[in-house]
Amino acid sequence: MTSRMPTYFASHGGGPWPWMDDMRSMLATLEQSLVDMPRQIGRTPKAILMVTAHWEERAFTLGTHPTPGMVYDYGGFPAHTYSVVYPAPGAPALADRVQGLLQNAGLPVALDPQRGYDHGTFVPLAVMYPEAQVPVLQMSLRAGLDPAEHIALGRALAPLRDEDVLIVGSGLSYHNLRNFGPGGRAPSKAFDVWLQDAMAAAPDVRVRALLDWAAAPSARIAHPREEHLLPLMVAVGAAYDDAATCVYHDENVFGGVTASSFRFDAPA
Repeated sequence: MTSRMPTYFASHGGGPWPWMDDMRSMLATLEQSLVDMPRQIGRTPKAILMVTAHWEERAFTLGTHPTPGMVYDYGGFPAHTYSVVYPAPGAPALADRVQGLLQNAGLPVALDPQRGYDHGTFVPLAVMYPEAQVPVLQMSLRAGLDPAEHIALGRALAPLRDEDVLIVGSGLSYHNLRNFGPGGRAPSKAFDVWLQDAMAAAPDVRVRALLDWAAAPSARIAHPREEHLLPLMVAVGAAYDDAATCVYHDENVFGGVTASSFRFDAPA
């Protein structure tokens, strides 16, 4: 492993699954992959920059509260899942650094001093770093959901990898809430086959494939709306020339859906 931090695209599962025994059992392979990420990294990051699929703003927006609260952006789950707390400190100094990087890249950036951690952030992090000791900077997508803009965002963030900051794009490789279960089996598999091939391609080919992702097999069934795929664009942009490794793959989640996660770092 090089001294540069890898980047990740993490399929974060569904709702508050780590606090529900039945969902946790179904997502055991995902849990194992998230638990293993700190081992793969090999050291504790200085901070984590989490780009979450569950936050969209007109500009790329950074949560700057020093002690963020919680955003329970899910519905219909047991009462106890609305009192979950992930008490990781915020990272205002990192927000200043990121703001500068985006301004220098000509990308629109804004600050939000109030927003708390949504489940795209606190769910995977509660499994990865349950002691909540690593400062976290939560970042939004940009409304309009332009793949090129989110790859450009990743490229602007790339210097952070040399500053011991872990960049994680938190989404889901298949996200069609109306087509989970057996109906999602074939389209999620078809899209995942394309995704695996795209991630294994040379960097420029990989990026071209992502820019044209909607032409992939079953693309608009897998992602009727692409907000859960765009965190992948950020992770790829921040590790533009680096190799991809599939670190999570399951073909039977949510009743038959295929889902995957990837790490991007220098080739061995």
